[in-house]
Amino acid sequence: MSISRRVKDVLRATVGRNVLATWWWRVRYFSAQRVSARFEDAEVARLARTLPNPPEAMVTVLVATYKRPEGLRKAVHSALNQTVRDIAVVVVDDGGGQTDGLPDDPRLTVLTLSANHISCGLSRNVAMRLSRSPYVAVLDDDNTWRPEHLEHALAGLADGSAGLVYTRVRRVRPDGSEVDVLGKPFDRRAHADDSWVDANSLVFRRRPGLRFNPWARPRSVHPKEDWEFVHHVSAKHTVRYLPVTTVEYSVHSGSYFSDWDADALGACTERVT
Repeated sequence: MSISRRVKDVLRATVGRNVLATWWWRVRYFSAQRVSARFEDAEVARLARTLPNPPEAMVTVLVATYKRPEGLRKAVHSALNQTVRDIAVVVVDDGGGQTDGLPDDPRLTVLTLSANHISCGLSRNVAMRLSRSPYVAVLDDDNTWRPEHLEHALAGLADGSAGLVYTRVRRVRPDGSEVDVLGKPFDRRAHADDSWVDANSLVFRRRPGLRFNPWARPRSVHPKEDWEFVHHVSAKHTVRYLPVTTVEYSVHSGSYFSDWDADALGACTERVT
């Protein structure tokens, strides 16, 4: 299907670049997305048989991981050390088999997919579907939270007016130097063309059928599942920005799901607030 430049420009101006791209990828990779959804259903059914009692708490923390044991240990420790104690941390290993050395804590559950799928969205969905909680948070295996992250997020959700909240994210290099601090108020129209809400800062109300896209996207495909999830939620529910830095995000060349250019890895950028 060929679309003229003029039509593309009109669609971008009225609908938004990311929205338009998402529509296109859904059509082009329809079969692949169906395969991902079937794999997710099969994994949930298989793993459910190993869980006599699904993890249950005030907040479920979804942790997708793949062959990053040291980072995973740091991420899990930061989740278990939150000031909010009523949590269930569900780690879903994407077939990597490197989850040793995690703390012995009854609030922690570790699940392993039967095969590598290369989709953080699918791993998060498995964790969400096999747990019970009114609230859900996301944390990847190469990032950490400050101890008050969930406390701030739950306070932002307490009055019931918002369905999802996010905080500021401090992005740092392996040497500890700061790249930037990512965070600004949510505007759905601007979000249709841009992406600044990081998944590691998300805390949201659990709702029936609310899922990440489980499709294993090629690295060249943008926007990613994080953008798609936030934009989907914002269609029906208020998205609230909390201007407090609670996430430490690791920028490095070996990221499994994200690409970082030389500027981010080697030189500071402007702070976004």
